[in-house]
Amino acid sequence: MITFVPARVSAWSTLFAAFFALLAVTAARADDASPWVSESHSAVRLVAGSRSGAVLLGGIAFQLQPGWKTYWRSPGDSGVPPRFDFSKSDNVEAVTILWPAPTAFADGAGGTSLGYKSHVVLPLRIVAKNADKPVTLRADISYAVCEKLCVPVEAMTELTFTSVASTQDSALAAALDTVPVPANVGDPNPITIRDVVMRGDTEVWVDVVAPPAQQVSLFVEGPTPDWALPIPKRTPNAPEGVQRFTFPLEGLPPGAHAEGAALKFTLVSPDKSYEFNVNLN
Repeated sequence: MITFVPARVSAWSTLFAAFFALLAVTAARADDASPWVSESHSAVRLVAGSRSGAVLLGGIAFQLQPGWKTYWRSPGDSGVPPRFDFSKSDNVEAVTILWPAPTAFADGAGGTSLGYKSHVVLPLRIVAKNADKPVTLRADISYAVCEKLCVPVEAMTELTFTSVASTQDSALAAALDTVPVPANVGDPNPITIRDVVMRGDTEVWVDVVAPPAQQVSLFVEGPTPDWALPIPKRTPNAPEGVQRFTFPLEGLPPGAHAEGAALKFTLVSPDKSYEFNVNLN
């Protein structure tokens, strides 16, 4: 079970704050990035890409102290997904968060959580209401950072998109490369899902095709956040040339049915990741 404790200022946190101050000095200037909002174990800020037209590219950058992690949109066996509120922004019609592929790590209670270590940028696709007017993005961010204990963090960040040519473009492009690419079952990609089979009403089998020596991970999400499906596990009983993953049909909300449900699979390899939307039959 994850235990939360309030964020506290300690002696070593002064050094950590100094580290983030150095980051702020050496990073892009204020028109490309907001100031870091930091606490003892992490810091967060907004970054802006070059402005062109009504659709803008930005990002939410997290920096984590060594040994600490934060969570993906689906945290796994335990954890808290981050929450974002952009409603106080000016001249913003919509914001879409693009999630980099997560890493699996032990949650300290015998389970597995999904998230990020060290540093991650969540790219943002921002649609302006009026392309000819200034855009100011304001984000209320709630997230958790965890080591042996978890610390809840609240941060408020603000950034105006003004740069015709941003110094953050390369960092945002690198972050976009880590976002899973939409794919269909059977696509001829370097790694792909070949088949998804519902076994009775208790289990799902997913057959993955990948190079023989390549280790891949598979994660699954239900159609709504209140689904809590288990993380698929690789089984040794697979046909030649196939990596088979299975998971029990557990964690469904009351009254929900697995058959026909729209599931999202994220297939992750060291080189590339893909996202599959599958109706379970």
